Amino acid sequence: MTARVPLTTLASQALIAFTIEFDNESERQFADLGLRRTPPSQVMWSNFMQFVGEEGVRLREVESLARITNLAGLERWGYISLGPDPADSRPAPPRRDWLVRPTPVGRQARQVWRPMASVIEKRWQERFGTDQIRRLTDSLQALVSQFDRELPQYLPVVSYANGMRASLPEVETWPSARGSDGIAPPPDISVLLSQVLLAFTIEFECESSLSLAISANVLRVLDTEGVRIRDLPHLSGVSKEAISASVGFMARHGYVVVGPDPTASRVKLARLTPKGRRSLEAYRQLLEAVEERWQARFGEDNIRVLRESLHNIVAGSDGEPSRLSLGLVPQDTGWRARRPYLTQTSAVVRDPRGALPHYPMVLHRGGWPDGN
Repeated sequence: MTARVPLTTLASQALIAFTIEFDNESERQFADLGLRRTPPSQVMWSNFMQFVGEEGVRLREVESLARITNLAGLERWGYISLGPDPADSRPAPPRRDWLVRPTPVGRQARQVWRPMASVIEKRWQERFGTDQIRRLTDSLQALVSQFDRELPQYLPVVSYANGMRASLPEVETWPSARGSDGIAPPPDISVLLSQVLLAFTIEFECESSLSLAISANVLRVLDTEGVRIRDLPHLSGVSKEAISASVGFMARHGYVVVGPDPTASRVKLARLTPKGRRSLEAYRQLLEAVEERWQARFGEDNIRVLRESLHNIVAGSDGEPSRLSLGLVPQDTGWRARRPYLTQTSAVVRDPRGALPHYPMVLHRGGWPDGN
C-alpha cells in the first residue's frame, strides 16, 4: 500500500482527519460556552481569525488572507466586523484602511480555537505514539524548511470560477500570529501538512489542465461506462455541492458527459470522454513524476520517511489497523452526527470514516475540507 497510495492522498487524509477532530472539539466547546452556532472549519482560524487581534487589524494588513478565505462569510456569520476606524478623522477612508475586529462571539471563538491544534496534536501523540508523531513532524519540517516561498497556514478556499485550483495572491510575506511573548509559536502538524500539500499542489497544477482537488476526488472515481452522480459523494468523500461544481466544470470543458442512466429513470450518469480518459492517466502519471522530482530535490530518504510516517498513521502499521478513525466520530450533538455519510457499501453511518477524501475540498461555505 505504501507504494500504491499517492503521497498527496496520505497527506490529505491525515490533514482532513486532524481538521475534523479539531472542528468537532471546537463545536463541543462552543456549546459549553453557550454559543449556539456551528463554528466554521479550522481553515478560517488558521488562515484568518488568528491574525485578527482584540483591537482589530487594518484590512490592508490581512488582504492577502482575505483573498484565500471568506471575509464576507466571517462577517455574515458574526465573527468579525468590518468598517472605518472610529479614530480615523478622514470623511471617507479607503476600504483598505478599514478595521477588521472580532465581535464578542469572535473573541470567544478565538479563545476556543487558539489552543485547539495543540490539544489535537497531544491526542495524536497519545493515540499513535510520541515517537511516531515526532517522526512525522520532523519529516514535514525538513521539507518545509527547503521551500523557496512562504505559504499560508492552511490550504486556500477554492473557487468554482477557476476550476478549484490552489491560486494564491503574490505576496512576499504572509502575516504571522504571535503569542503574548511576541514570539511566533512553532507550526503544528496541520500547518506543516497544509504547506507540504500546497507546495506539491502548486507544482502539480502548473502542468495539469485540471486541479488536484477535482482530479483526486472526482476524476479519480469516474470511468467510460458511467458512474451515477448520486453515488459520487460516497465514492469520493466530498459533499454534493462539491460534486455538482466539479462535474459541472468538467462537463463544460469536455472531460465528462452527463446523461440519463438507461437502467433507471431520473438517474444521471457521468462518463469520461476521450479527453477525460487522457486527463485521468495524466493525473496518475503527474503525481508520480512530481514525487520523483521531490525525491531528487529534497532527498529520497526524506520523502521515504514522510511516506512511511503518513502511511503508519493513515493506514496502520505492523499489521494493526489505523487508529485514525477514533478521532472522527462526532459528538452526539454535533452537526456531523446529524449528517449521514455513505460508505463504499452504501450503508448509512453517522461519521465520515467510510470515505475520507483524497484531497481537501475547502469551499467558501465554512471551509470544511470534505466540502460540507
